Amino acid sequence: MSSLKRRSSPSTLPPSKRLHILNGAVPLSQLTFDSVLYEELILLIFANLSWIDLCSAQAVNRNWARLSLDNGLWKEQYLQVFGRSRLRGAKGVFGRTDGRAIKPLPETAQAQDVQDWRWMFRISWNWKKGRCSTKHIEGIMKPGSTPTSTPPHVLLAGSMTIIASSEASVCPEIHCLHSASPLRQTLSCGSPRQRQPFHITALALDQSPPLSGFLRLAAFLSTGEFLVFSIHQLNPSASSRKLTYHPFRPSPRTAPIIQAVYHHPLLISLSETFSLSLYDLSSDTISHTQTLTAYTTFPPCSLILSAQAPGSRYKLVLTYAVPIFPVHFSIGKESLVFISDCVTELIISGSRAPSPSLSSSPSPAGLMSVISTRTTRALDVPSGWIDQEKLRSMKEQWGRKLLRIQDTKSDGKWVVLAPGEALASDRHAASDTAVSPYQLSGDSPASLQLYRLSLPPVTSVASPPPKLTFTRYLHHTAGAVSSLTIADGRCVTLGKNGGIWVWDLESGTGAEVQPPSRLFGDESQTLEKGTVVFDDRRIITARGGILLVHRFDI
Repeated sequence: MSSLKRRSSPSTLPPSKRLHILNGAVPLSQLTFDSVLYEELILLIFANLSWIDLCSAQAVNRNWARLSLDNGLWKEQYLQVFGRSRLRGAKGVFGRTDGRAIKPLPETAQAQDVQDWRWMFRISWNWKKGRCSTKHIEGIMKPGSTPTSTPPHVLLAGSMTIIASSEASVCPEIHCLHSASPLRQTLSCGSPRQRQPFHITALALDQSPPLSGFLRLAAFLSTGEFLVFSIHQLNPSASSRKLTYHPFRPSPRTAPIIQAVYHHPLLISLSETFSLSLYDLSSDTISHTQTLTAYTTFPPCSLILSAQAPGSRYKLVLTYAVPIFPVHFSIGKESLVFISDCVTELIISGSRAPSPSLSSSPSPAGLMSVISTRTTRALDVPSGWIDQEKLRSMKEQWGRKLLRIQDTKSDGKWVVLAPGEALASDRHAASDTAVSPYQLSGDSPASLQLYRLSLPPVTSVASPPPKLTFTRYLHHTAGAVSSLTIADGRCVTLGKNGGIWVWDLESGTGAEVQPPSRLFGDESQTLEKGTVVFDDRRIITARGGILLVHRFDI
């Protein structure tokens, strides 16, 4: 056996990768983890650690602190903890050169454009845990605002916050606050035709890329007029009013406007009577091109406008409440209506075409008009004979019917429905009237309903229909919801008691930002109406004359 042992090669050994001999041999006691291994090997070892271990490694020494902050390590940690589904390319807030960060999620970014993955991990973890700092903005809201007054209007555009009071005034104002500057810009919304007090009913920020740093903002007044401003983000003195629309006569189509969306040159407004009006703002003029109406829907609703082909083709998604089986009582009793959620998609083009499902007024050829619509409901009744499987599906659907809806919002992928608190007369009428063989099981105001919206493109006659599929309930401890907002898979709710919750709709997890007692104190039980908006770093709430900013980049 010894004769078969392999002999050593006569060639010389290769030179060592690192010179360990300087003026003599180095004692083994001086060899350390940092001096023996290359940085690439150390990073390979660190790649097997968790983010908690990487944070602990920063306290060892300066070299470990430097290596544990490697951007590649934190990219892998981010993808492992928060998932790759958050990186949705064009909808991200990074990599934009127009100076605007409208999309609210810090994790919706292109991987090649991200500069600091550790910062993204930190702020995303703060969102997940509801960890933030709170600051009160003074000098904007009137201290005398009553709990029953209409909440103010708040918009976020990058580092700019746009705030407008809904209180009546002879000259309403819009305030623009810059986070990087103490200067505050004020835009006057006075009307030469009105001497009586009026108020701002809705604001719409242009979603198209700004030109030379200017943003377009549309403000709708209770008089039926609306104004278009040009706002400069860095030079407030350069802002000015550009366009003004005066209706020929007051009508339910023009006032009051409760919702509006703007993607230049298309501006869309929605009135309280559910009249949808389209305006063409090209060539620095305002032209009303079409009005669509619906008679079986109830606000609240949300509008999502996107440009499929800017300048020629747009898609509008409406989310609103619809009755599923109204029941009317005799004289002396209130009407009882059970409602659910509904979504309608409208394709808007510059060519003239009638709408198949909504009644519309004529539109001139070559102007903005609706060419097709599709609608889907959260509750659906199958056609034809009903077998046991269809009956079981119907029971599950009807169990989610509601007496009242407080708010409903969508981001184009998810739809969130917030139940309203049913009145005592509603519950008494529902218990005394055999309106349905099924019980009201989804009527808890502390449980949001989450639906998945599917709008497949129409490529042929056999294209699949749109679907609104129930996903899960979102349970929280903030009580009844006052208002909510949703964008890019994240939902923020403001409770009537002042509580704020943040939801990740992809995973269905939620976190409380701060308890109500720390926000409004003892007055939280009397405040009901409010406004909540958010972007990638902050949440802004406005209720009862109190304006709060909750920052997560801490």
